[in-house]
Amino acid sequence: MAHTETTDLASFSIACAIGASLAFSISDITVRSFSASLPLAEVVLFRSFFGLAFILMIFARGQGLGAALRTRRPLAHAARGLFVVISNVTYFAGLAALPLAEASAIFFVAPLLITALSAVILREHVGPLRWLALAVGMVGVLLIIKPGSISFQWAVLLPALSALAYAGMHTMTRNMGLSESALTLSIYIQLSFVVFCSVMGLVFGRGDWAGTGHPAAEFLLRAWVWPTPVDFGLFALAGAASATGGYLIGQAYRCSAAGLVAPFEYTALVLAAFWGFAIWGEVPGAVSGLGIALILGSGVFVALRERARRLPPSAKRASGRR
Repeated sequence: MAHTETTDLASFSIACAIGASLAFSISDITVRSFSASLPLAEVVLFRSFFGLAFILMIFARGQGLGAALRTRRPLAHAARGLFVVISNVTYFAGLAALPLAEASAIFFVAPLLITALSAVILREHVGPLRWLALAVGMVGVLLIIKPGSISFQWAVLLPALSALAYAGMHTMTRNMGLSESALTLSIYIQLSFVVFCSVMGLVFGRGDWAGTGHPAAEFLLRAWVWPTPVDFGLFALAGAASATGGYLIGQAYRCSAAGLVAPFEYTALVLAAFWGFAIWGEVPGAVSGLGIALILGSGVFVALRERARRLPPSAKRASGRR
């Protein structure tokens, strides 16, 4: 019975991770659509307002904001919020200067870093075959990046920094899942965005630092302007997608080992290739297709390995709460 429950919990976590990847991909392409018109901090600020409202209406189940904000770990939430702000800002700035598939591929060193950090910091067991599978996934990432054919520009460091911050954030998520609900984790993330973007608006909102000519820098520093009604519709879409993705990925990492959840975030890489083709006409080459296949293969292998063995109790069950 315990093994069946653990297997069901693993399936639930996998479904959450895949659903989160879809939601985040919708948020990503929506935010990227503003890269030539509005400043990033303004876009994320409005996205966060809508996201916070969406969380309270859909996921709070009648809880007030005060109840959802109760926590015994405010400093941990602040640190996690800093990680996610750094991850988002650097990733979206990178999207303004790099093709969607390329930026996503560079970012997808993150699940590998999460697995490594979970083994080193959280003492989760990662066997040699899983390390090998994740190494194969890394080879797939490198095939998509094609490092030997990219003329170096500092913008490629942005999604790499985003990946490092993202790995730190979800290592903390796994640790905090023993005491914090997915709702509380999600709300503090949105509030972190609101605080950071408000400060960005006060400092850079007049556009005095703009004019560099670099797409990533301009996305960060251009002057704030009042959005159009269409813009507000896109903000609402991005907010709902971001809130849904944040809630689902928080559930995934609370309920199962980070090494199980992380490979399924590679679903977002396939979605990035799809959206890049459907919206911007970006067509991955044969080498990139091979890279995607290796990444998916490594994720499926890790999932099958995890489902065949007894996973440790989840954070949610260990704490005795649903």
